[in-house]
Amino acid sequence: MSRKIIYIVNPISGTKGKQSLQALIEKRTTAQGIPYFIYPSVANGDYSFLHDIIKEEKITDVVAAGGDGTVSQVIHSLQPTGVNFGIIPCGSGNSLALATGIPKAPTKALQTIFAGKADKVDAFTVNDYFSCMLCGIGFDAKVAHDFAKQPTRGLAMYVKQSALNFFAAKSYAFEMAFDKQKIKVDAYFVSIANSNQFGNNVTIAPRANLSDGLLDIVIVTKQNKVNFVLQTLRQVTGFNSLQTARPIDTNRAVIYFQTDKIKVTNKDNAPLHIDGEPLETATVFDIHVKKNFFTLIQPA
Repeated sequence: MSRKIIYIVNPISGTKGKQSLQALIEKRTTAQGIPYFIYPSVANGDYSFLHDIIKEEKITDVVAAGGDGTVSQVIHSLQPTGVNFGIIPCGSGNSLALATGIPKAPTKALQTIFAGKADKVDAFTVNDYFSCMLCGIGFDAKVAHDFAKQPTRGLAMYVKQSALNFFAAKSYAFEMAFDKQKIKVDAYFVSIANSNQFGNNVTIAPRANLSDGLLDIVIVTKQNKVNFVLQTLRQVTGFNSLQTARPIDTNRAVIYFQTDKIKVTNKDNAPLHIDGEPLETATVFDIHVKKNFFTLIQPA
């Protein structure tokens, strides 16, 4: 079947050479002989207005040019149409793109769209919210909330906000139920990961696989601040082992295991982010994997 693409692009996005991203898309896609449409991203993340267009125009692929939040919104809105999804990473973290090896350079990302392979990928739900990458409760969510308020974005600002929050970081009380086990734990943060990373190649869940039907749960427990940093570094560099035996040993600085669903009681109303977007928290989170939920174009 011949391809036809919809690109969803932030109108102010651009390459490092200041060339318009839209102009680059037009040039490269035209050279491939692929019909295409370009639409601007929308602030509310609702792309359901494209459903009829996708059906009428027989669109095969939708490509999101943006950050993790935009990618997640596009996939959630348009997954029912059955299209393949592609990514041109333009955000601060680019978690899903980096986890699948999609290049950050727009020209190379476009080449992945044209010559890559389309494979099924998992997603998950957090109460009524959708996620295809990572949900965080606690410290990293507080950073995400503060980061979203800043006038500038980028890695340097994210690092700055992380450092500022570190000195005021506190632990939160959680109760969790999974695999016929219940645990109580005080923790700085809890990550529920489908993608293996926060973004920028910081791999919080080194054993995560986008298509294994499992979520990676990472809990950094209450400890002194120095150990908090050291143990988090051990986790992101892959030194902490994945706990496969049940019941889970909770006497660890970092608890790391996999499950397909988990219920988290958030007793202290720790803040929440989903795919890097700060959201209103809740006292209880019911979290379930959605196996093979959408199709993503990845490097061949």
